[in-house]
Amino acid sequence: MFFGRLVHISIDLALVSMVLAGTRRSSGLTPRLDGNGVANSAIRAYLDAGERLLTFAEASMSNSRFFKRT
Repeated sequence: MFFGRLVHISIDLALVSMVLAGTRRSSGLTPRLDGNGVANSAIRAYLDAGERLLTFAEASMSNSRFFKRT
């Protein structure tokens, strides 16, 4: 039960990170991170992970026969 919940939360966090990365790409809006704290480093790593996941998803869809660029 615990493992399933952990996987569910991890996937939810990854999806939110991808949405934030998509927002950053389409609008240029990014969170204002002032300072050099540990929290800022964690947030940057979280957002970078979303960027990598979004890039991977786009590459996978562009190589799929089910999607095409318009």
